[in-house]
Amino acid sequence: MFKLNLKIALRTLWKNKSYTLINAGGLAIGLASCMILLLYVAHEWGYDKQFSGYEKTYVVYNNSKNNAETLSWAWTPTLMAGEVREKIAGVKYASHSTYPNPHLISYKQNNFKAPAVFADQAFLKILDYEILSGNAEQALTGVNTVILTETLAEKLFGQEDPINKVVKFNNEEVLKVSAVIADVPVNSSIQFEYLLPWALFEKINPWVKNSGWGNNSCLTLLQLQDEGQLSAVSAQMRDIYKRNIPDATNEVVLQPLAKWHLYDHFENGKSVGGRIDQLKIFFLLAFCILLIACVNFMNLSTARSEKRAREVGVRKAVGSSRAALMNQFLQESFLLAFIGMLTAFMLMEIALPFFNSLLNTSLKINYTDWRFWVALVGLTLATGFIAGIYPAFYLSSFEPVKVLKGFGHSGAATLSIRKALVVFQFVFAACLIVCTAVIYQQLQYIKDKPIGFNKNGLIEIPMEGNLRSKEKMALLKTQLLESGAVTGVTYFSRSLNEGGNNTFSVSWPGKNPNDQVLFNFRSAGASFSKTIGAEMIAGEEFSEAHHNDSTHMILNEAAVARMGLKHPVGATFSWGGSPVTVIGVIKDFVVESPYQAPAPMILYHIEDEFEYMIARMNPEGNVSSSVNKIDEIVKAINPNYPVERKFADDNFEQKFQNEQLLGTIANLFGGFAIFISSLGLLGLALFMAEQRKKEISIRKVLGASTMNILTLLNKDFIKLVAIANVIAFPLAYIISSNWLSAYEYRIQISLLPFGIAVLLSLIIAVLTVSLQSFKVAKANPIDALKYE
Repeated sequence: MFKLNLKIALRTLWKNKSYTLINAGGLAIGLASCMILLLYVAHEWGYDKQFSGYEKTYVVYNNSKNNAETLSWAWTPTLMAGEVREKIAGVKYASHSTYPNPHLISYKQNNFKAPAVFADQAFLKILDYEILSGNAEQALTGVNTVILTETLAEKLFGQEDPINKVVKFNNEEVLKVSAVIADVPVNSSIQFEYLLPWALFEKINPWVKNSGWGNNSCLTLLQLQDEGQLSAVSAQMRDIYKRNIPDATNEVVLQPLAKWHLYDHFENGKSVGGRIDQLKIFFLLAFCILLIACVNFMNLSTARSEKRAREVGVRKAVGSSRAALMNQFLQESFLLAFIGMLTAFMLMEIALPFFNSLLNTSLKINYTDWRFWVALVGLTLATGFIAGIYPAFYLSSFEPVKVLKGFGHSGAATLSIRKALVVFQFVFAACLIVCTAVIYQQLQYIKDKPIGFNKNGLIEIPMEGNLRSKEKMALLKTQLLESGAVTGVTYFSRSLNEGGNNTFSVSWPGKNPNDQVLFNFRSAGASFSKTIGAEMIAGEEFSEAHHNDSTHMILNEAAVARMGLKHPVGATFSWGGSPVTVIGVIKDFVVESPYQAPAPMILYHIEDEFEYMIARMNPEGNVSSSVNKIDEIVKAINPNYPVERKFADDNFEQKFQNEQLLGTIANLFGGFAIFISSLGLLGLALFMAEQRKKEISIRKVLGASTMNILTLLNKDFIKLVAIANVIAFPLAYIISSNWLSAYEYRIQISLLPFGIAVLLSLIIAVLTVSLQSFKVAKANPIDALKYE
């Protein structure tokens, strides 16, 4: 029977090629879209789960309380790991390390700036990277050793054996290669290309040995002996700050390593979500696209019901049971799903490189992973069953006597189900259109919102190597200005778009002793506001006269407001126990999230802390030639380091990465969903045109024009689209409002996205239906009426 059903299914699909193409194409697009989205979800879900003990590994978070809120970050004292190892029962390993930071590593003529991590030996016991050669067990116990990743080892040494070879770090420290490990997986939160001993970090930065519990400057990881000990360990660690600093308000919270990437948003000391919210949207989107592809199949299958009715009648008349007929139709559905799956495979292979380049990801199909095949086969079988079950029930229900006399439909019930399915498709499509428009409006609103300085034409040059010398810094500034490539030069202790460097140790007259306020602090060069295009509201900015001045400060507007200073210029306050004087007030400018109000900031002028030179490019010069001049000058003064100048506006764009990703995926797969929905509408149009063929012919004989017929047929579909929009708009409003609520600066949802949804859905509906309706309206009425 299986063989016979398969033969009938193949003949039917071959005979109706256009039907097969539309149905298999819809299922293929649905399956391919679903699988690509699921690949992305699996990639994100797999973050930090490559390590054998990830289930019992935790990141130590520092919760700092004040009157208004609790701030959380994964920066802890260097003393934390040792304290945990010695005094907290139930902990197997505790490690401290730096966050990845680019440094120069050299071998002969090969110089590379690559991200490095300083770590202790426990780091490799907690995160058990694959060791390819050498002895990683002892590599981090010395001072002048290094562990390279496979790719960096190949860059430095080519085909040579790197073990025991000598490399240079920042052109200063000589290091011996002790081990080579496999490249860090792309879905790992800690991305580095080489590992260095913690002892070397202490040697380069002597202050580290003497840093106390008030200095939160490193990442602390710990691994429990057993997962069941989490509650006991958390209770012991919660007050670790108070045990070492009597008046501390900080508490420790343990964040599972497996949730570090996805649950990165904290409110009042608790993890409340983050990237996981976006992942849930993509997961839902994947199955909704597949579901509307299944709905298409149902509509197209039942639209062909008149052509299959006589076949069902004959087979029932010769003894076929309803179960056998259902089995045949389901087998057709599974066959089409299988054809769709094969096509989806090809679409995925073609689309993945484009998808990766568009979203800056590195997804690939792992054909050796059994989970991929289980997911693919499971989705194909589920698609075949869901798509085919209703047509199988419906087509197998025809009564032989009625259909052999002349096909008669069961009436409005069947048609209503098909209409409901089309309404569902357009509800989803309209929701996507509204939400995509809201995402775009929010992104544009934040991008267009003033950020307090002019980022266009600003170049940042890291101060490293020779440029750490005051003489070379001055020489670089002079040569850049004389070249005409730039019109202004200043310095900053961090990148303009980088967070960090903050403190609670600020006091002012009238401050509540329990009021803990986090201030950002940066060292800024002379003519800072003039160079970056920020506005000085009061007082003066730093000049050459403020040489290494640690007693005069500039505050931003947020700091002045938080301190309640009515006359800020000349006012004094205490920072770290030392009195300082305000010499100026600068307008708030964005250095962290553009979605939140700028935090209070203190600017001071200490040359030793300058990490970046910031140059304003000459607006009258050619950009490429100016950049080439800058590169040549920097390379001549600092030949041992690669030139790493960055445009401030490019760095700023990275702040919108998550929103741009969401918008791009919503646009891309929303387009697929709308296209598949159009196929569903086409299915219903085919059915209704077939149903009303004689009615249309009679109207034409009585004098109805083609336009009258098109209007008549489109009217019903426009009603369906209108109903879909009425249902979709409240849902879209709720979804968009919830998404926008995460942002401090956000748009008010206007009528524009809903107007766009109405217009697009009507255009899609009219065009889709008219393609089929026009064919019926232009048909010769004699063909439909000649048997009457």
